[in-house]
Amino acid sequence: MAQKTALIVLAAGQGSRMKSDLPKVLHPIGGSPLLEHALRSGAGLNPSQVVVVTGHGADQVDAALVDIAPGASSVPQTEQLGTAHAVAQAAPALDGFDGDAVVLYGDTPFIASSTLHRMAQARSDGADVVILGFDAAEPGRYGRLIADGDRLLRIVEFKDATEAERAVTLCNSGVVMAKASVLFDLVSAVGNDNAAGEFYLTDIVEIANGRGLNCVAVRCDEAETMGINTRAELAGAEAVFQTRRRSEIMEDGVTLVAPDTVFLSADTQIGRDTLVEPNVVFGPGVRVASGATIRAFSHLEGAEVGTGAVVGPYARLRPGTRLGPKARIGNFVETKNAALAEGVKVNHLSYIGDAEVGAETNIGAGTITCNYDGVLKHRTTVGEGAFIGSNTMLVAPVTVGARAMTASGSVITKNVPDEALALARARQDNKAGLAVKLRARLLAIKAGKSSKPNKAE
Repeated sequence: MAQKTALIVLAAGQGSRMKSDLPKVLHPIGGSPLLEHALRSGAGLNPSQVVVVTGHGADQVDAALVDIAPGASSVPQTEQLGTAHAVAQAAPALDGFDGDAVVLYGDTPFIASSTLHRMAQARSDGADVVILGFDAAEPGRYGRLIADGDRLLRIVEFKDATEAERAVTLCNSGVVMAKASVLFDLVSAVGNDNAAGEFYLTDIVEIANGRGLNCVAVRCDEAETMGINTRAELAGAEAVFQTRRRSEIMEDGVTLVAPDTVFLSADTQIGRDTLVEPNVVFGPGVRVASGATIRAFSHLEGAEVGTGAVVGPYARLRPGTRLGPKARIGNFVETKNAALAEGVKVNHLSYIGDAEVGAETNIGAGTITCNYDGVLKHRTTVGEGAFIGSNTMLVAPVTVGARAMTASGSVITKNVPDEALALARARQDNKAGLAVKLRARLLAIKAGKSSKPNKAE
């Protein structure tokens, strides 16, 4: 039977260098908060419990958890007294938990699930405390992992390290795995006799060794340990994320004509043999089926695109859009909360919102579903095989029946029966010779205005 695991995610820091009213862990990468990325990493361990330690902006973090991790519990760290102190706040929430605990960080979004599985394997192989380390290209002021063979002896902070220890390139990521009861016992023994007066989680290694416990380090790629402390680092992390996601979807059989110009979200799903042209943005909640074409300069968010559908160029699909197979959304078309069935065409300059459109219907250029009365939203329903003439205003709530038509320029305020033609525009009346007379009159008025003296003269 696999060992049960709990996640302890530290998310209490203020992130003052972000210079933001938003808690640092809620700043997004790929459309998802940093905290969600950290939780997604830990989800690969199939945790039995998730505890998020909050502090700065706790109310905002708690509100975000309702959406991104509804099963998680949060505990406050009312005073930020160090990482060991933060971990200790999770102890009551995990009281009696008989399994391993993993300490992750809400501002470190790229720890791979496979790395955490290797840490779990080290635990299975007999390690009491597992620390995640990385070989740094430029170790700088990172804490160093000092080992004797496979045994990790201690973690030494840069300022306390000797020259020989500073030459060590194996650095501390801060990620820890141990039996929950052991972890909390070790944390309770950590003191704060240091210049900052803080309780450091790194001290548990030396304490554990002093008790005869087996401490080991598992290595990961340095890129996994990237922490976010500034806006510049956030931008750098976004670039790393986008590069990875682009590579992943291309490996899955998606063609990106100009990969560096396509921006993806953490949850973007795109089927094989889909073609994505340059300068396309996928916001959160987008699913694209196989064989679709997303043309240049389109923006999609919260939308589903069916097999073989075509979107764009210059299209905007807003949340709630569902395009059926082989549907076509053309240039300067916006959709929102609209279900367009198979083969529907909306090719030019239209807004389709709060609507349901039947299969093989053609929506003419300039059509608008007038869905908002200033207070409430209303739905438009168009039956299959209908033809909506150009520049039709569909004033919701309204239904246009199957195989019905609307005349161009109509304002449709009443339901249109199946197979009927609706004309809703004023009758045209031509006045012979009036255009010449009107033009002459306007020119005379213009000339009279230009002959008036300038008031400044």
